[in-house]
Amino acid sequence: MSTIPDNVLWPQLRPRLVRLAYRMLGSVADAEDVVQDAYLRWQAADRDAVRQPAALLHTIVTRLCLNELKSARRRRETYVGPWLPEPVVDTHETYADDLTLPLMLALERLSPLERAAFLLHDVFGMDFREVSDAIGREAAACRKLASRARDHVHAARPRFPATREQGMKLAAAFFAASRDGDMESLRSLLADDVAAYADGGGKVPATPHPVLGLAAVLERHARMAREFVHAPSVLIRHAMLDGLPGFITIEGGGVLQATALQIERGKVAAIYVTRNPDKLRHLNAAPGR
Repeated sequence: MSTIPDNVLWPQLRPRLVRLAYRMLGSVADAEDVVQDAYLRWQAADRDAVRQPAALLHTIVTRLCLNELKSARRRRETYVGPWLPEPVVDTHETYADDLTLPLMLALERLSPLERAAFLLHDVFGMDFREVSDAIGREAAACRKLASRARDHVHAARPRFPATREQGMKLAAAFFAASRDGDMESLRSLLADDVAAYADGGGKVPATPHPVLGLAAVLERHARMAREFVHAPSVLIRHAMLDGLPGFITIEGGGVLQATALQIERGKVAAIYVTRNPDKLRHLNAAPGR
């Protein structure tokens, strides 16, 4: 039986549960909804029968996320353009688990059970007995699920990432060069195989397909630079977004935008631009940098 009162237990566990739900779903709003639902179920639980409240709450959140992913996958089949996770502004307290945006995209390509087993064991430190209880599979099966997921995540992990300071300096240089139309400076910042992804979700204008390769990305930014002359890009702040250096801006037409840069060997290897307003509502209250 749990002897920790709710007004102590819940504030301690809630941030961790939101992190788990966000890593599972890639959506801040959906994560908050799942955790709120979990709290209501916890309130209705027989407390006298609960020996490990934290394990039970992780199980509830995981199973709610697995149910949500069934409908989320159907929605993404009809999603307009590239799908990116909702960007979260990193602070010292939030999401400090080494899962960057590219690694979250790697998780997106896994089955829901693989994702759950990996997150619960490798990221949140639960043993496989607890993972087994949470996802309803034998412990041996959970080991295999986590192992397959680990291989995918390892393959997606940058081999030569930048430090936080190096990344923020490069992001500032990228912003200046791209907004000033300085294509030579921009060229010097980009990897030859750079890729750019823009998520507008069909709600605001965005490039509907990934832009691949140095020449194509430079051409796209040259067109954008001509647009900035008439509709300047306004910098709100530089920020770390899901573990990547980047910045938040207001673009033409008053569109809020988050740009995150994946750095590899001192060059920008990938550009992730989120413009879908449904994915940016939470950034208005995010702390500045």
